[in-house]
Amino acid sequence: MTPTLKDRFAKREKAINGWCAIPSPVTAEITARAGFDMVTVDLQHGLVDYQMALSMLQAAQLGPAPVLARVPWNEPGIIMKCLDAGFDGIICPMVNSAEDARALVQASRYAPMGGRSFGPTRANMIHGAGYAASANERVLVLAMVETRAALAALDDILSVEGLDGVYVGPSDLGLSMGYEPTLDPQAEEVKAAIAEIGTRTAAAGKIAGCHCGSVAMVRRVHGQGFHFGSLLTDVRLFTNALAGQLAEFRKTEAQAVSGY
Repeated sequence: MTPTLKDRFAKREKAINGWCAIPSPVTAEITARAGFDMVTVDLQHGLVDYQMALSMLQAAQLGPAPVLARVPWNEPGIIMKCLDAGFDGIICPMVNSAEDARALVQASRYAPMGGRSFGPTRANMIHGAGYAASANERVLVLAMVETRAALAALDDILSVEGLDGVYVGPSDLGLSMGYEPTLDPQAEEVKAAIAEIGTRTAAAGKIAGCHCGSVAMVRRVHGQGFHFGSLLTDVRLFTNALAGQLAEFRKTEAQAVSGY
């Protein structure tokens, strides 16, 4: 079996994740070929539906990085369809309790661990005819911890058999704590909560990921027990690059007009 993300993380290696929210196979392929260690297609926020996610997956898998799906919700149908399409793992939003985590595992794992229905239409082509036997070990299943309730239930969530780990959504976590939502929180309470999640998840022997609003934040969470950090989103990176280049042009244009 080809080495998986779980194999990488078991060796204590760190990773940086590329985040695809633009509904385009072209930008998904660019992201996958850019050098990220892993890539995630976002079906929850933004404009990506299932059919577009499939096209983006096909394009992204031309690159070397494993590709995950952030599903819209903890709902068995879309979780199973994404895995049958050949995604290497699932990130599921708003998992606030052990019960929520067990429902996620139930949808993501084949029996006897779960109740995933068999029909890996494209996954068999991508991962091989032995997919059914290896899927429970191969597929990465992460629950998003992004509320006060989830933080309070973290140990119970981490104890759920079949759950590989957690993924922090800083914007929703900060919002639930009464702060402005941001991918790069500055509120000390939110920063402390993120660090605590990394420490406790590592202590439980599980995988931890975090969405990050800057390169500095990716480096910070790597030092807090997190196995990977996601760098912004393709939308944010594209917007930032446009704004930066345009601002530079306007600046030089103004200097030329003023004679400086």
